[in-house]
Amino acid sequence: MRNNSYLRGNCLRLSAGVVASVLLVLPFAVQGSATVVDDANLPIIAQYQDATRTQQAALRGVQMDVAIDAKLPRLEKQGKLIAHRTISKLGKIGYKFLGFQGDDTIKQEVIARFLQAEMEASKGQDIAITPANYKFRHKGSMEQNGQRVEFFSIVPKKKRVGLFKGDLWLDAKTGMPVRESGQFVKMPSIFLKKVEFTRVYEIQDGIAIPKSLESKADVRLVGLAELNIAFSNFSKQENTAEEEQANAGAGTR
Repeated sequence: MRNNSYLRGNCLRLSAGVVASVLLVLPFAVQGSATVVDDANLPIIAQYQDATRTQQAALRGVQMDVAIDAKLPRLEKQGKLIAHRTISKLGKIGYKFLGFQGDDTIKQEVIARFLQAEMEASKGQDIAITPANYKFRHKGSMEQNGQRVEFFSIVPKKKRVGLFKGDLWLDAKTGMPVRESGQFVKMPSIFLKKVEFTRVYEIQDGIAIPKSLESKADVRLVGLAELNIAFSNFSKQENTAEEEQANAGAGTR
């Protein structure tokens, strides 16, 4: 029994770490089997690359509220965390816990480890959705909520952790992402069999703001792990002590 508990604990830690790579502030990547057509040279893709750089800069120095629901259906465990999320102007992610309801296993072994992994994930290798990392195939367009959306399927050029095979929806006017979804093509651990996700954005003042993230991981021994995150109340924040110290140091040089 003790060995089974130990293995379940490791599974939870590993699943949280992998799913965390999905919630990066710069999370755009894909991977999978080869595709014949590559539409990476279309003007909308170049516009998207410029838009993501603008988005990344705009999402620094912001704060937001997050509601995180997590479940392990097979173990009949679930929990919900409310937190305040900040991204400093230097790109550092931080969380302040505001409240939690549910099983402590979910809080400690799923949500907390997920958040810790996200804060450390930016130190990893490049997993951006770029022509260097992916092949793009244009699938069509449609009008949605008064905006034209261009649909692409994306496939990574190399198989490595953090890349996924799936779909990318782009706002035709701004080039900003509207939706990303897919399945990771390489797992970082034998404990994980499959990780799928869907991330949705909304355009505010020409910038794609994260709205929601739904992720499911098939974990050996414990079964399905579900993580759903809702973002709200975006705003700019005051300078942090970290940034004020950095600015003061720059001024003395």
